[in-house]
Amino acid sequence: MNIKLRPWQVEAHQKAMDWLVRSKRDRHFLINAAPGAGKTLAACAIAKTLLDGEEISRVIVIAPRTQVVTQWADDFTRVTGRHMGKVTAKDGELGDLGMDICATWSAIQGLWPELQAVCQSSKVLVICDEHHHAAVEAAWGESAGGAFESAKFVLVLTGTPIRSDGAESVWLAYDDSGAISHPEEGTYTLTYGDAVELGYCRPITFHKHQGKFTVDLGGEEVKVSGDTEPTLPKNLARIPGLQTALDFYKLAKTPQYIPGTEKPLMTGYQASMIESGIEKLNQLRLTMPEAGGLVIAPNIEVAEFMASLLEDLDGEKPLIVHSQLANPEDKIKQFRNTTRKWLVSVAMVSEGVDIRRLRVLIYLPNALTELAFRQAMGRVVRTASYDDYSRAYVVMPAFKTFEKYAKRVEDEMSPANRVDPGPPKEKVCPQCGESHPLSATDCECGYEFPKKPEDKQVKKCVSCGALNLRHAETCHACGQSFSTEFTLTLEEALRVGAIVRGMELEEGEVQGSEEMAPELKRLILKSGDQHLIRFLKTVPEESYSRLGRMLDEVRSGKV
Repeated sequence: MNIKLRPWQVEAHQKAMDWLVRSKRDRHFLINAAPGAGKTLAACAIAKTLLDGEEISRVIVIAPRTQVVTQWADDFTRVTGRHMGKVTAKDGELGDLGMDICATWSAIQGLWPELQAVCQSSKVLVICDEHHHAAVEAAWGESAGGAFESAKFVLVLTGTPIRSDGAESVWLAYDDSGAISHPEEGTYTLTYGDAVELGYCRPITFHKHQGKFTVDLGGEEVKVSGDTEPTLPKNLARIPGLQTALDFYKLAKTPQYIPGTEKPLMTGYQASMIESGIEKLNQLRLTMPEAGGLVIAPNIEVAEFMASLLEDLDGEKPLIVHSQLANPEDKIKQFRNTTRKWLVSVAMVSEGVDIRRLRVLIYLPNALTELAFRQAMGRVVRTASYDDYSRAYVVMPAFKTFEKYAKRVEDEMSPANRVDPGPPKEKVCPQCGESHPLSATDCECGYEFPKKPEDKQVKKCVSCGALNLRHAETCHACGQSFSTEFTLTLEEALRVGAIVRGMELEEGEVQGSEEMAPELKRLILKSGDQHLIRFLKTVPEESYSRLGRMLDEVRSGKV
C-alpha cells in the first residue's frame, strides 16, 4: 500500500481479510472505532486490498450527509487511485457509470433499484458508514436492505454502536441493551479510551455550566437550577404541564433578550456559556492560531441568537449552518479551510464531518441521546499531528443527562476503569430528558415512545389524556395549552467544575490549575524533554494544582 496505516488499522485490516476472504464465515465485517480514530482510511485500505486481489470489482459507500460523501470520495481516490463518483437519487441508471460510487443514506431510497442491479451484475463491496441510520423498519434501512442484498461484502462502520430507541437495524442485530451484536471474530473494536491512550484522539475536559433562574409566573416566583427540582406553590402545582415547562434544560435553551428589544441579553445563560468558550479558544489560539470552536444549537432561532452573542462578545462574525440556508455544505468546507474562529450549527456538523482544527465545543443541542452526545464529542477529538498535545474542551449545561454521558466517556479513558461496563440499558425521553428502561412505553411528562421508528412522535395532554402531535400548541380534544407564559430572569451563571479522566474536580481547583498551565507548558516545551512533553499529552491541565499540592507536601516532608 502507498499509505501508512496506524497499528490499529493494520490489525483491523488483517482481521477483515481473515473473516471475509480466508474463513468466509460471513459477508459482514464490523469496525467499531471511536470518532476521529481513522475509520475511513481503514475502510479504504480494506477496499484497495479486495480490489487488488480481484475479490471485488466495485465499491459503493453510503455516508450520512453530502459533506461526508465528499470526504469519502476524496479519501477513497487518495488511497486506491480510483475515482469515486458522488451520486444522488436523481442520477438514474448507475450501471453504465462503471465506477465506484458514494451516496448519502437519504439517497438510497430513490436509488435502490439501480444499486440492486449493480450488486447483481458486479462483485461489490458496500461500505456502510454510521450504521445506526439503518433501522430495519425505517425507509433508509428497508431501501439499503433491498439494494445491497446481493452485495458480495458489507463493511459496517460505526463510532457510536448504540441505539437508544430500541429499533433493529439492517444487516446487524442489536442486543437487549441497544448495542450491536456481531461475532467477535468478525468485529474490530477500538474504544475512545483506547484511541486516547494510543494518541489517536485527544482527551476531553467537560466544563459544567450552572444556571440559576427565577421564573415570574404573574407575580409568583419559582427558582430553577440544574441541581434542584423546581418547587411550585400549591396554587400553581395544579396547572397542567407547568412542572414540565419549568425544566432546567428547557430554560437553558430559552434565548434571553434585552426587554423591549430583539437584542441578546449579554448577562443571559447562553452568553455566559459563550464567554467561557471564547476564553478557552483564545487561550488555545496562543499556541495554535488556527484552532476553531463549534456551537451546537437546538434550533435555528437559538443558533442565530448565539451567533449574534458571539459577534458581540468576540468581535468576529461566526459562520452559521442549518438546513434552511443555501449551500450549508459549502459553508462548512469554507470554515474548514480558513482560520475563522466559530461555527454555529443546527444538526449539520455531527457524524463524520472532519474539521481537524476544532478544539472547543459549546453544547446546547435539541437531541438528548447518548448517540448524539458521543457524535458531537467526536467533532473536537481529532489530532492534528503527533506533536499535538492540545486537549478538547466542552462547555455544557450542568444537566444530569449530559453529566452521565460525560462520565461514561471519561470512564473509558481512566486506566482504572478499562473494563467496558456496556451501553446503557435505557432510552431517553426526547421531551424532558428522563431515562427509562427500553421496555417503557411512556414518560411521566406525557410523552409516549413510538412503537415503530416511523410513527409520529406524540405527547399526552395531562388534562384529558388525549394524544397530540409532538409540536401541537394546544390539545385537539380539550383545548388545553401546552405552553406557559412566564418571565425568565437569570440570577447567576457560573462554571461549577469539570469532568476529566474519570475525576470530578471542583471549580476552584480547575481555575487554579488553569492559572498554572500556560507557564508550565512554556517551560516544558522549552526544555525539549520528551518525557515531560508526553506528560503534557497525558495529564489534564485541570489537575495541575492537585499535582502541585502533592509536590509541596513531598518538599515539606508531610508525606
